[in-house]
Amino acid sequence: MKTILFVIDSLHSGGAEKSLLSLLTLFDYEKYQVDLLLFSQKGLYLPLLPKEVNVLDVPPFIQRQASGVRSLIRNKKFKDLYVRFGRSISLRHPIKTKKLHSAQISWGWLTKGIEKLNGHYDVAIAYSQGTPTYFVTEKVDADKKLCWINTDYKVAPYNSDFDTGYYEQFDHIIAVSDYNKEVFINEIPIVKEKTNVVYDIVSPSLVVSMSEQNGGFDDGFDGIRILTIGRLVEAKGYDMAIEACFKLIQQGLKVRWYVIGEGLLREKLEKTIHTLHLENTFIFLGTFHNPYVFIKQCDIYVQPSRFEGFGLAIAEAKILHKPVIATNFTVVHNQIKDGENGLIVSMNAEALYEGLKKMLQEQTLRERIQRNLIKENVGTEQEITKVYAMIES
Repeated sequence: MKTILFVIDSLHSGGAEKSLLSLLTLFDYEKYQVDLLLFSQKGLYLPLLPKEVNVLDVPPFIQRQASGVRSLIRNKKFKDLYVRFGRSISLRHPIKTKKLHSAQISWGWLTKGIEKLNGHYDVAIAYSQGTPTYFVTEKVDADKKLCWINTDYKVAPYNSDFDTGYYEQFDHIIAVSDYNKEVFINEIPIVKEKTNVVYDIVSPSLVVSMSEQNGGFDDGFDGIRILTIGRLVEAKGYDMAIEACFKLIQQGLKVRWYVIGEGLLREKLEKTIHTLHLENTFIFLGTFHNPYVFIKQCDIYVQPSRFEGFGLAIAEAKILHKPVIATNFTVVHNQIKDGENGLIVSMNAEALYEGLKKMLQEQTLRERIQRNLIKENVGTEQEITKVYAMIES
């Protein structure tokens, strides 16, 4: 039985985290023994892991970095203090932050203290760029190493000069879309021959079965429910969504826009909502283990992102035959054909508003999109065979 290690920052809500959960749910545990290393053992999806997955302890150095300064002083962990303060100062340095991604700045300090992982693996897999990739490269002993690219590498933005030496050490590099692969190898051409595409795994049977569980909206609203899922960060375009929502209300349309997700921008976004008097119209629901009951009960799904690695929530909305409106981020065309199985609009609030108004007012358009979605095969479970092939090659 081969031993496999997966490494990811956490299992908080997010596309990469959900994708890993889907992969591990389908994994062959009669053939593989799987360990999972998280740098934070908290997260929405942690309780949903298959029982066969062995979750390792967080590296002691990472645990101590999360503890208070007084605790480090009291326990005479002076190296830990040095790394903590150095990292904190570097993350605020204007020149460094222009040249390097925050994960690259952090790793420059974390690598000074973080321990090598005990044991040996047949295969070690970094399931996202940044810290998991650097950790697997430097701190894990394995016969074979794989890593995932599940974002637009250039837009993110990572410094390719910093990363090249790390990616050269992997046997296989996996991008989650053809566009992501193209962007990545343009930035780091030397790894072109070992970079392949494996689409995020989407299981229609799992999505449908979970959508039929109890839960969902409980506010008794009888108008049009709009739903967006994603972290509350700049890349997800919630500022545009709020403005589009305001325009819909100004036109007298009976809508309510719900958001599933949390993030650093919540307070700022809530101030905008308050200024526009949308407290009862644009609503943050928080996070849920099972968002599919909400997708099933909504009328329209909207993805107002500035960029995505794949757009997993779009695929899930399509499985449940929900009309999708998405901004024209680069990989959206992998999933949406404008006017056939959804609408693609320009990346601004006015275009979002116009797209929503069109979808709301043209019933024949909604019905045509839903008919086409019923015929469409959205599942990507077969992608796991590509992962097995790389593990066994």
